[in-house]
Amino acid sequence: MAKEIRTILDKAGAGQRVTEAEALALFESRQLIAAGQAADRVRLRHFPGEDVTFVVDRNINYTNICTTGCEFCAFYRPLGSEEGYLLSREEIFRKIEETMELGGTGIMMQGGLHPKLGIDYYEDLFSAIKRRYGITIHSLSPPEVFHISKVSRLTLQETVARLRDAGLDSLPGGGAEILADGVRSRMSPRKIDSGTWLNVMRAAHEAGLKSTATMMFGGIESDADRVEHMRRIRELQDSTGGFRAFIPWTFQDANTRLEGAASGSGIDYLMTLAVSRVYLDNIPSIQASWVTQGLKVAQVSLSFGANDLGSTMIEENVVAAAGVSYRVDQEELVRAIRAAGKRPVQRDHAYNHLAYP
Repeated sequence: MAKEIRTILDKAGAGQRVTEAEALALFESRQLIAAGQAADRVRLRHFPGEDVTFVVDRNINYTNICTTGCEFCAFYRPLGSEEGYLLSREEIFRKIEETMELGGTGIMMQGGLHPKLGIDYYEDLFSAIKRRYGITIHSLSPPEVFHISKVSRLTLQETVARLRDAGLDSLPGGGAEILADGVRSRMSPRKIDSGTWLNVMRAAHEAGLKSTATMMFGGIESDADRVEHMRRIRELQDSTGGFRAFIPWTFQDANTRLEGAASGSGIDYLMTLAVSRVYLDNIPSIQASWVTQGLKVAQVSLSFGANDLGSTMIEENVVAAAGVSYRVDQEELVRAIRAAGKRPVQRDHAYNHLAYP
């Protein structure tokens, strides 16, 4: 191993901040095992012991009608499509009730950018949910929040405040893809740019809402683009402290207009996970993606810096539309965590520990 790479890994293991150039050098070194070992040391600094957390919740994709038509998306349908839908309130309530019967503590509502849904729709829906159910609403990605603000002719700050007051508890990090506009202009030219994504998150954090951050990689971006993405996340976290977790996951190209462009292997995934844990020193949790990688790779991820396996995901439609349909229930997730030599812990969306199955 090159002396430069050993120095970078030792620096990270000692708790010193890794630079953008050093993160890129680590990527380019392809020193997978060494990077994983360093990432695990960083993980232990954040989370001493062998607890691995997960949440029981449900993705409710309330509409697939969307105006952006991203190249990588197999889920969306244009307004007027026979395959387009908007779930009724009764159907959403039924899904929430099923989730709670299965021990779920939260819902993650995400959908397309429906041109006819403004702030009133979300205020009425969220307040109705909160009146009926004691459940966390971890919902609406930054593109959705920005879209709502434009449809409703409100500022971001006004939009976030009204959603918060109606019952929104926290935001998922969807719609980030790669926060490098050269990549975004090719993959999602009609979606918000990287600066707007960050501005929505800043507005949410300043309004007292926590969030997660994601990165969809393995498409058309470079290693430098991935590091640029992480740098911008880290800088915002330095400013607001509002991100609870970082979730890298691989681009799934089946049934999309970019079919054949996916380049992320399991090894590439583990390397990216390790670099993210080493570089993002100010974000507490790094989440492994069994949804795109499967449970076996997710188990290995627990030795490459990840401390969380995300959600049991009672329902998921967006990734499934791209041809990936891994499914696990709570018992399978618990068994997988134990088989990896870790202790399973059920959490809520605020990362509070709830139970030790």
